[in-house]
Amino acid sequence: MDQYSFVKVIGGGSFGRALLVQPINEEQNYVMKEIRLPKADFGIRNSRREAVLLSRMKHPNIVAFKDSFEADGHLYIVMEFCSGGDLLQKIRQQKNALFSEDVILKWFAQMCLGTKHIHDKRVLHRDLKSKNIFLTDSGTVKVGDFGSACSLYSAKAYAQTYVGTPYYVSPEIWDNKPYNNKSDVWSLGCVLYELCTLQHPFQSRSWKSLILKVCRGAYAPLPSHFSYELHYLIKHMFKTNPGDRPSVHTILSSHRVSQLLHKHLVPEEEIDNEIRFIYYFHYSIILAKTL
Repeated sequence: MDQYSFVKVIGGGSFGRALLVQPINEEQNYVMKEIRLPKADFGIRNSRREAVLLSRMKHPNIVAFKDSFEADGHLYIVMEFCSGGDLLQKIRQQKNALFSEDVILKWFAQMCLGTKHIHDKRVLHRDLKSKNIFLTDSGTVKVGDFGSACSLYSAKAYAQTYVGTPYYVSPEIWDNKPYNNKSDVWSLGCVLYELCTLQHPFQSRSWKSLILKVCRGAYAPLPSHFSYELHYLIKHMFKTNPGDRPSVHTILSSHRVSQLLHKHLVPEEEIDNEIRFIYYFHYSIILAKTL
């Protein structure tokens, strides 16, 4: 702790506290997540997993890992500070004034690129929600909070333990079925819908009714002024059968959606090389058909 100076407490939760800190001899601020380590070995391993997984994620649309260490019965994870706040804060600031489709797609494209990188590492985030998606001062979107994330041993493996935030949880989890990265896609769909309407797609006064709505995929349609492609995207992200739901890779590379997102996947130096290749491959086919 001696290498960091404390600025202020900026958050807290069941995990512990989030502190704003500044390294000695640096002017840049960072977030330090303070997690009380449990006494059981299994709990300690679970706590350390967040630091290990975050340290593996190096992508412009993922909150950057800086350092981790243990002291006085706590685990400390130091990471990038996103001074633009989170998407939930942005949604609340709107006060019923809807975001433009351009703004929504700019954020969503970056959310997808960050999530694709996570999935490419055979990791499930398992708690994608507007509160865990952050913005820098320049408007870059960063996926953060890997406290619920887990690794899969293979691309075809499934997870089974329930985690997540109820409003964003997929039907297969409520049905107590094994799940994979398509569950993260459902959660991304919930965030996308929330950006479009400023409301959760699935709402109810009771948990039982909420779960029924989720398992049926019963949500109110988007406002009619949004494009057909955006309606199409939401519809497919909310397929109740995960096998029918697109992967993040498919969302970014499909003919219909890649055209919708293309202008928001800039600047080029921040685009995953694979996605850039996929887009231009599809674009060349589209162009050839018009000649």
